[in-house]
Amino acid sequence: MNTQATSSPQFYLTAPAACPYLPQEMERKVFTHLVGERAPELNDLLTQGGFRRSQNIAYRPACETCRACISVRILVNEFTPRRSMRRVLAANADLVSHEYLAEPSSEQYSLFRHYLDARHQKGGMSDMSVLDYAMMVEDTHVHTKVIEYRLREEGSGLKERPQGELLAVALTDRMGDGLSMVYSFYNPEVADRSLGTFMILDHIRRAKALGLPHVYLGYWVKGSRKMDYKTKFLPQEHLMPRGWERYNDETNTT
Repeated sequence: MNTQATSSPQFYLTAPAACPYLPQEMERKVFTHLVGERAPELNDLLTQGGFRRSQNIAYRPACETCRACISVRILVNEFTPRRSMRRVLAANADLVSHEYLAEPSSEQYSLFRHYLDARHQKGGMSDMSVLDYAMMVEDTHVHTKVIEYRLREEGSGLKERPQGELLAVALTDRMGDGLSMVYSFYNPEVADRSLGTFMILDHIRRAKALGLPHVYLGYWVKGSRKMDYKTKFLPQEHLMPRGWERYNDETNTT
């Protein structure tokens, strides 16, 4: 397959496969390569159009009979954390976060492996090796960062890379209009910290500090319980057939 950058991106369609979110459905994806000098610009345009990035591929669902996957982005400037989210922030006040270039480490992979083994034993990523993880992080032609979240350790702030216990990691793209959370993982043994929620709240904070209006969360799949958390960060917009539309779920009030 030709992966060289051209003046116009070339799009491809995958064969049908079992849907990982809705067992009764089959999924197909349309995808293109994000390579060359125009990759950041193309990634911006495609993300705004409902695509997601995985390594140097941008993809979006192209299922024949199902439209359950809906792109979600948080409206950063209007966001106010709810009471339950403020509790999460307080529970993680002893964490410090640091942003690095998209470079993997053995410590990250150890945490990644622990997370997969505990939470996603049957998922599509369950057999990823250390080399697969390195590719997931490094194989990017866009503006990608790794954000590490560690327990605060006395004196560690003076070091180039703090040494407190690593509890969570986020792989994040910076775009012209926001931050896109490509993938995140955390220590599953500290569930009371709600680290998944905490990382999203931290990205909202980061986006606001950078003057960026959106945090992109990927796809919300109505009917998939594992995706319900994404609709708790209000207000947000969903990409519908007519474009981005404001979404408000009045059931999320705590």
